[in-house]
Amino acid sequence: MIRLPGVQYPWRFRLVLVVLAVLVAAIAWRIVDLQVVDRDFLQSHGDARSLRHIPIPAHRGLITDRNGEPLAVSTPVMTLWANPKELLPAAGRIPELAALLGLEPRALVQRIEQNARREFIYLMRGLTPEQGQAVLEYRIPGVYGVEEFRRFYPAGEVTAHVVGFTDIDDKGREGVELAFDEWLAGVPGKRQVLKDRRGKLIKDIQVTQNAKSGKALALSIDLRLQYLAHRELRNALQEFGAKAGSLVMLDVKSGEVLAMVNQPTYNPNNRRNLNPQAMRNRAMIDVFEPGSTVKPFSIAAALGTGRWKPESTVDTHPGSLRIGRYTIRDVSRGGVLDLTQILMKSSNVGISKIAFDIGAEPIYAVMQQAGLGQDTGLGFPGERVGNLPNHRKWPQAETATLAYGYGLSVTAVQLAHAYAVLANEGKNVPLSMVRQDRLPQPVQVMDAAVAKQVLQMLQAVVEEPGGGGARAKVPGYHVGGKSGTARKAAVGSKGYVDKAYRSFFAGVGPMDNPRIATVVMIDEPSNGAYYGGLVSAPVFGKVMAGALRLMNIAPDNLPAEAQPQKLAQVNGGRF
Repeated sequence: MIRLPGVQYPWRFRLVLVVLAVLVAAIAWRIVDLQVVDRDFLQSHGDARSLRHIPIPAHRGLITDRNGEPLAVSTPVMTLWANPKELLPAAGRIPELAALLGLEPRALVQRIEQNARREFIYLMRGLTPEQGQAVLEYRIPGVYGVEEFRRFYPAGEVTAHVVGFTDIDDKGREGVELAFDEWLAGVPGKRQVLKDRRGKLIKDIQVTQNAKSGKALALSIDLRLQYLAHRELRNALQEFGAKAGSLVMLDVKSGEVLAMVNQPTYNPNNRRNLNPQAMRNRAMIDVFEPGSTVKPFSIAAALGTGRWKPESTVDTHPGSLRIGRYTIRDVSRGGVLDLTQILMKSSNVGISKIAFDIGAEPIYAVMQQAGLGQDTGLGFPGERVGNLPNHRKWPQAETATLAYGYGLSVTAVQLAHAYAVLANEGKNVPLSMVRQDRLPQPVQVMDAAVAKQVLQMLQAVVEEPGGGGARAKVPGYHVGGKSGTARKAAVGSKGYVDKAYRSFFAGVGPMDNPRIATVVMIDEPSNGAYYGGLVSAPVFGKVMAGALRLMNIAPDNLPAEAQPQKLAQVNGGRF
C-alpha cells in the first residue's frame, strides 16, 4: 500500500504552511508600515529623485569710494552648460551650437565626446542675459542656462590694486575684495523645483529661501584724488624711464587712505594676458630702505632728548666721516650746520654725529612709535611689516645707518603714516581703508612741540634756497617734506645693485593746519636723474596741489592783498 508524503509526514506540511503564512504576513506588514505608518521614508526618497533645490545667486555688495562713486558693482550674467548624455544624441545640432557661441565646431564636438559619460560641462560663462537667452531659444537638447553675477570695476586700472578682483565664482581673490570677502559676499537663496530622472525641469514650485545680498562697503579712497595720483605717477615713470612706482596719500586727522596707486598696474575687467608682477600692490608689499626721508625722525629724537635745539650746530667738515671700514659721505661740501640746515643739505655726516651723541635707542623709539617697521592694522592681504632693527648694543655703523635711513626696511604706507604723525602734532591715528564717520582716538607718541619744530624744518627744506625740495612747492600753499635717494639692495646676495636707485619724496601740507601726508616712491629711474628732489618731488607738488584744491582746503600762502578771498574750509576741515 502506497502512502502520500503529506499523509506520511503531516507535521512537515503544516510547518511549510506556517512559514509561508509568516512570510506573507511579514511582507504585508512591511507594505502597510512603509505606505501608512512610516511613509515619510519612501516619500523623502521619492522626493529626492524628483524634488530639487537649486541655488538662487546672491548679489555681492557694492564697493564705493568715500563719496559714493562705484568702484565695484555686480552685473547679472548667464552661464551656459550642457549635459553631454543628452547633447550627443542630437550631435547634428552641435555645429549650430558652436556657431551661436562663436566656437570652432570640431573642437566643441571633441570636448563633448571626451566628457560623454558626464552629465555636466560648462559651455560658456559670463554671457549677458540677452546673449544667453538667445542661445536657449534655439532649444538645443542638453543645453541649459543658469543665472549668476559678475563683478565689474568702473575705474579699471586706476583702483585695481586697492579694490582687487573676484574669481569666476565671485569669490574675492585680491585687495579689498579678498580682505572683506565675508562682508561683501551674499547668501545664496534656494528654489524648489520638480525635475525628472534626466534632470529636466518639470515645474518651478516655490522659493524656499530668498537670496540675501552682500553688504555695501564705502572705502576711504577719494576717486578724484586716485585719478590724479594715477596720472601724475604714470607720467613720471614715462618721463624718467622708471621701472615702477607707488604713491600713498593719507588724511592726517582721520588716518584714512585717500589715494593709493602703483605702476605698473592692470585692468581687473580683462585679465586674459595679465602679468603677475603688475598685480602687486607695491605700496603695501614692497619694502625698501627709506634713505634720507627718515632723517626728520632722527632730528625729532635729538630734540626729544633735550640735549639738542633747532639752533644747535654740527661741524660736518670735510663732508666725510670714517667709521672703521666704512666712510660716510655727504653730497655737498662740509661746514657748520644747524639742525634745519642738516635736513636742507641732507647731511649724512651731520645726522650721524647727532646719532652718536644721543645713541640709537631714542631714534629707534621715535621710528617705532611713528609706525616704521610696524603693522599698519589695515588687514590688507599680503601686506608686509618690514624691519626696524633693534640691537642690544648698537655699534657705531648701525647707529649711523639707522639715523640716515639704511639698515631698516619699510613700506610706502608706513612712511606716509610716520609723516602723518609728524603733521598731527605727534599723535598716532590708526590707519583705515574704510571711510570713517567719526575721528578715531589718537595716541600721543611724540611731543607736540618737537613735532612742530620738525615741521618748520621740513617747510624750510621745500621753501628755502638750497633746501633740495624746491620742485615740491605748491602755489598758494605752504608745504613741507624731505626727499630721499637710496641704492637698491641686491636680491640673494650682500651689497647693492650698481647704478640702481629708488627716489623718494615724503611731505605734508598745508603747514598752518596739516591735512594731507603724501609719499612718492619711484623705482629705478633711468633717464639721467635719480635724486628724489629731481624725480619724486615734482610728483608730490602736482598731486598735493590738486588734492588741496579738490578738498577745498583754504590756501595759507597767498599774497597779502588776496588774503580776504581765501576759501573757507568745508565742515570744519572735514569732507
